Amino acid sequence: MILEPVKCLTCDSINIIKHGKTAEGKQRYKCRNSECTRHSFVLEYSYRGYLPAVKQQISDMAMNGSRIRDTAHVLKISPTTVIEELKKRSSS
Repeated sequence: MILEPVKCLTCDSINIIKHGKTAEGKQRYKCRNSECTRHSFVLEYSYRGYLPAVKQQISDMAMNGSRIRDTAHVLKISPTTVIEELKKRSSS
């Protein structure tokens, strides 16, 4: 049996605990680092739109003038996901 340490996707801390399961049955984890902004995360997302790298690409493409439908097509995600992520970024 091989044990693989789980690291937080935001702060790279290994102070992680299991935090239940998602509706699809995937393991959810929680970062116990008090300075970390991420509360819970899943290592294997079912939908590409949830990946932090894809969320960053959405804002990068918007800053470079890409339209919503173009961004959704290139990243293979829903236009609704693009709109919701841009709303979140504009309010923060």
